Amino acid sequence: MKKPLSFIEFSDLVANKPQSYNFGPNSENPYLAFNLSGSNDSLSEWISNSPCPIIGLGDGKLKTKCDLVINNIKELPLISKNITEHPLTSMVLIQLLRATEKLPMANSLIVESFAFSTVQKGIEFKKWLSKKNKEKLPQSKSPDLLINSDSNILSIILNRADTNNAITSKMRDELNEILDMAIIDKNISKILLSSNGKIFSAGGAVEEFGLVSDPASAHWIRSVGLPAKKLMQLQAKLCVNIKGGAIGAGIEMAAFSEKIIASQNSWFQLPELKYGLIPGAGGTVSIPRRIGRQRTAYMAITTKKINAKKALEWGLIDAIED
Repeated sequence: MKKPLSFIEFSDLVANKPQSYNFGPNSENPYLAFNLSGSNDSLSEWISNSPCPIIGLGDGKLKTKCDLVINNIKELPLISKNITEHPLTSMVLIQLLRATEKLPMANSLIVESFAFSTVQKGIEFKKWLSKKNKEKLPQSKSPDLLINSDSNILSIILNRADTNNAITSKMRDELNEILDMAIIDKNISKILLSSNGKIFSAGGAVEEFGLVSDPASAHWIRSVGLPAKKLMQLQAKLCVNIKGGAIGAGIEMAAFSEKIIASQNSWFQLPELKYGLIPGAGGTVSIPRRIGRQRTAYMAITTKKINAKKALEWGLIDAIED
């Protein structure tokens, strides 16, 4: 880990190495960390166009321009390690979050799909994939979803408790069918999404990762197959109850809802960087709308678990109830 620069040292480095190839992947500067104290707007535009993650420490004028901000330097080693091990994926992630920060949600989902399809065929994901055990997808003995419609309320329960409600392509397709019906049926005024088991959702089923042959096909499948766009359309009607972990796609989809109620023992995590991937179930769109670009980057780059208390403080969830 490199020692954080002062703002003057940061300015001098940029002045002496103005070319973008001096920063980011395949350079000696896969990220830049600097102390925000004493900063001014002189590097504002440079930071916005930087090819590497910019980490600010403390408080200062350039705080809002940084990709993530930390107050404790003890957090920097983990951030440094994860970016250094996944420089390409980290670059794509922070550029995506910058680009979509002010875009309409529907447009942002398209950009996310392009970005995810790119890293899905990248060398960092391929490296993880080559080490992954060739495991077969566990078959659940229960229906993937339990559906109940009572008057104008639609209840959807994730029901693969024996696999921690990992979201398979089959479960995804079934969920899409239900959401399509909910969009058409104007009598439905409220949709309740919850789960059985100790984990709300372990996210996408890793056994199905890497099955698409090329980026264009991956983007096409994601464009028509992900529930994110439908969840966005149903946002005002959607309420999610979370117990236990909401990991990856689990919290990414839930974050589209109007209200998230979580149990005291719930926790939240974006682990995709470990695989050489970025959040790709709508998470770079739904989560920043709740907690902002910088905290989303913090979750994705550190891959740390966030507890319910912190999630409520940030606005990732709306209430804690047991």
